[in-house]
Amino acid sequence: MKVVLFCGGLGLRIRDAENLPKPMVQIGYRPILWHVMKYYAHFGHKDFILCLGHGADAIKNYFLNYNECVSNDFVLTAGGKSLQLFNSDIHDWRITFADTGIKSNIGQRLKAVEKYLHGERVFLANYSDGLTDLPLPEQIAHFRHEDKIASFLCVRPNLSYHMVSVQDGQSSLVSGIHAINNGTVRINGGFFVFKREIFEYIGEKEELVEQPFQRLVRENQLIGYQYDGFWESMDTFKDRQHLENLLAGGTAPWEVWKEKENGHEARVLAGSLV
Repeated sequence: MKVVLFCGGLGLRIRDAENLPKPMVQIGYRPILWHVMKYYAHFGHKDFILCLGHGADAIKNYFLNYNECVSNDFVLTAGGKSLQLFNSDIHDWRITFADTGIKSNIGQRLKAVEKYLHGERVFLANYSDGLTDLPLPEQIAHFRHEDKIASFLCVRPNLSYHMVSVQDGQSSLVSGIHAINNGTVRINGGFFVFKREIFEYIGEKEELVEQPFQRLVRENQLIGYQYDGFWESMDTFKDRQHLENLLAGGTAPWEVWKEKENGHEARVLAGSLV
């Protein structure tokens, strides 16, 4: 199943990321885009379409000059002529780099890559700025069972704000207060499953959620897959710092691929560095 990744946004609220596309902001050794792609690849979805916009050259150059040694253990012998990698990240990935416009919204970025989804009855999509330990096959199975046009991950917000209730007629008298992430509020987590028919609902210059999703709602064709496990988006420097801390502490829940990699045998790649 192909995976469409929206990669054109700016990381304006993340310190030191003003000149980078948001998906290229690093978590540990790798950008968050890589973490998202590793997640999908773990479940067998390795055919990616990157919807490029701001900073497209940074994303292209990153993969054109990809170094497997950065995130994998290896042994170097023969004076640097032989390299033994114990794991490999992207050797079996297929990545389409598509220019979808500097200022395009998500809906238009999706429309721009419709031609690369020819023959795909169902495909996946992602905002490329959130991480989860969601068992992806379960969301896909739910989508197939419900037989609708679109599904999105429905999660509790990772916000430290509190929701306040005010008594009717008493504009200053608070009747209740609770943490917003412990209440009934749920948000769009940015992990999508679509049937190809989604393109019939997207008009010119329309944002994906604002108009097309409203049409789907009216026709009972949109479902939210509720998940209460780990999910966090990287919208601010504080969010990035928290994800960095989880990774550095060895407790990164989104690294669902780790157990599988630990069981792999070493691969020998001789002749040059990867």
